[in-house]
Amino acid sequence: MATKKRIEELLEELTNITKELESEDISLEDSIKKYQQAVELYKKAQKQLKESELKIEEIKGSLEDD
Repeated sequence: MATKKRIEELLEELTNITKELESEDISLEDSIKKYQQAVELYKKAQKQLKESELKIEEIKGSLEDD
């Protein structure tokens, strides 16, 4: 089973892909592959952020119940 990457790792990978895409030395085919990778990383990062927001809301809710 693959380990879940931390949000910081996902963002670092996105930054690296952005730099590669900005390079003039990348082919169109490679650009499309990198773009597709970036979209998948973005989706994973968004999912983690939403999960974190839900956890924070749960914690805040438990404080209000006490």
